[in-house]
Amino acid sequence: MKSILLIEDNIDILENLAEYLELEGYHVYSTNNGEKGIELALEHMPDLIICDMPRPGIDGYKVLKTLIDNLSITKIPFIFCTTMSEKINRSDALESGADDYIIKPFELETILQIAKLCIKTGTKRQKLSA
Repeated sequence: MKSILLIEDNIDILENLAEYLELEGYHVYSTNNGEKGIELALEHMPDLIICDMPRPGIDGYKVLKTLIDNLSITKIPFIFCTTMSEKINRSDALESGADDYIIKPFELETILQIAKLCIKTGTKRQKLSA
């Protein structure tokens, strides 16, 4: 069974997305805390990480950088998730090592399709470093 780690500070989004992905057959680890997300990623080595971009405490960029710096986890695809109003530059997110970028609100079916594709094709970082 493929697994997905969700790091999202909005509890409603976190719970709804986790439930949806579980119904679609994924094992889901979830947290609303970036530090805990890093711990879960290192402990469980999920097949995909979906992380809210601006976060209280440590932001999505710091979560991604910490995980990329850990050699055992660099091959896991990473998707940023943010609201339209947060003015995060898509190219900055992708240049930082994210594999994709999703704007909230999103359709659950859309995020499922992106998740399936990222899990199937792997991270773009893997291809760039090869």
